[in-house]
Amino acid sequence: MKLRICHLYPDVLNLYGDGGNIICMQQRLKWRGIDSDVTRVMIGDRLKLSEYDLLFIGGGQDFEQEVLLPDLQSGKDTEIRAAVEDGLTALTICGGYQMLGQYYETYDGVRCDFVGALDLYTVGSRTRMIGNTVFHCTPECGGSTVIGFENHSGKTWLGSTVEPLAKVEVGFGNNGEDKTEGAHYKNVFGSYSHGPMLPKNPAFCDHLLETALTRRYGAVKLEPLDDRAEQTAHDNMFRRLTKHKT
Repeated sequence: MKLRICHLYPDVLNLYGDGGNIICMQQRLKWRGIDSDVTRVMIGDRLKLSEYDLLFIGGGQDFEQEVLLPDLQSGKDTEIRAAVEDGLTALTICGGYQMLGQYYETYDGVRCDFVGALDLYTVGSRTRMIGNTVFHCTPECGGSTVIGFENHSGKTWLGSTVEPLAKVEVGFGNNGEDKTEGAHYKNVFGSYSHGPMLPKNPAFCDHLLETALTRRYGAVKLEPLDDRAEQTAHDNMFRRLTKHKT
């Protein structure tokens, strides 16, 4: 068994160490004797997502997203839309999550059309939403509790064809108003959680890996790992953040 991972724009979209999610996925697979290959796809590179089992896109600032638009619109957007509809597993973080939506409208009213793979849009605001987060994933997204960190000024609103990834307990989530965090559509999981997200949330990481492996090999249930260190870090942060919740 082998998992083929596409890391899109790793040199541009790697805010707050989002690339650490790749390291985490590979290590958790290696501990179970499962091979993995990671292909880094840069600006100007060919993108053929049928060659992969999982797509990862990290976060970046508004300027970096704008820089990527011509490359996305050269054909990568069509490729991503088709792959999402075909059930490709994907994890997208912050700017990468926003880019899969319909558009981003800046606070000044400038609209940037994005990939359009997900029924959501983002509108910029003057106030940044910054801080540690606690959110509870829906049953369809594994049902685990995730500890994360967010820093975004864009407010994301979900359309009728996507579901939230999670319900926010601590933090802002998608927009600071409706208590939703991230988005889930088919096998795509979008989130504002930096940090990187996966190392301190092993249950969610394994749900993501199982989703990708099952699509390729049929029903896969990963063997449990000794996650006492990761779970202790997770639980300590959960207690700390929920105790000081206002």
